[in-house]
Amino acid sequence: MQKVKLYGAISLAMLFWSFSFIWTQQAILSFQPVTLVTLRLVIASVLLFLVSKLAGRFQLMRSEDVKWFLLLAFFEPFMYYIGETYGLTIVESTLASVIISTIPLFAPVLAYFLLKEKISFANIVGILVSLSGVFLVIYEPKGGFAANPWGIVLMFLAVFSAVSYTTTLRKISTHYSTINVIFYQSLVGLIYFIPTFFIIDFSTFTIDKITSDGLSALFMLAVFASVIAFVLFAGVVRKIGVARTNVFVNLIPVFTAVLAWWLLDEQLNGLKMSGIAITVFGLFVSQMGKFRFKLKQIRGTEY
Repeated sequence: MQKVKLYGAISLAMLFWSFSFIWTQQAILSFQPVTLVTLRLVIASVLLFLVSKLAGRFQLMRSEDVKWFLLLAFFEPFMYYIGETYGLTIVESTLASVIISTIPLFAPVLAYFLLKEKISFANIVGILVSLSGVFLVIYEPKGGFAANPWGIVLMFLAVFSAVSYTTTLRKISTHYSTINVIFYQSLVGLIYFIPTFFIIDFSTFTIDKITSDGLSALFMLAVFASVIAFVLFAGVVRKIGVARTNVFVNLIPVFTAVLAWWLLDEQLNGLKMSGIAITVFGLFVSQMGKFRFKLKQIRGTEY
């Protein structure tokens, strides 16, 4: 039951982040990228503070942890949102989600060198199987892969930032509850974004372009993508580790394809459906090593 809850939580986080590609493209019609992220973090920080206070779980940041929170917030939200938000202004959301899905390829390598976190053979096979499924989801037999190279660079900046974020997250003391970690991550992120806003967007900021759809997308991003998804993700990372958690990032392009079919009336053909099935299968394969290890432990206690 505990494993089902963990997998359900991380899958829900991936669903919210899949929606964020759509919400971001709606919001950037009303807000410039840095303005959008700055407002998103302000709303998220206020919500997280209120929730932690009302729940009686607010914790002050300890001086010895300041450096880790500064590093954590630098990678995400700052560098990640810079890469993702600017990237989405010049590449399609489907391509963006596919690039984001490469995070599991890089995360285990960094986790191994910095955290000495072991990577099982099942993990590696699961990642490869899932990525092959992702390819089927986004592959168009009659189409091609034409995209702005700078957009691709920006999206891979987001990938590098996400990998560095999950690794740094393991350095944050378990003294803090998950909601406090995400609160300080968002609050410290404003230290980077507010000066950036005044340098880049302030001189051209205007309320004339802001629409009700843009405001709605902004609040959806703040509540679901910046608060709930991060709380779920951070909680699962602490339970099952960087490598296994990041495998679930492969669900993002799968969910994006389904959402595009549902909300945008895009075709969901047999090839894409096969890719979805293969991706989910890969997620199960990635967990087999851990399952077998536990099974051996149980059998060992029987004798």
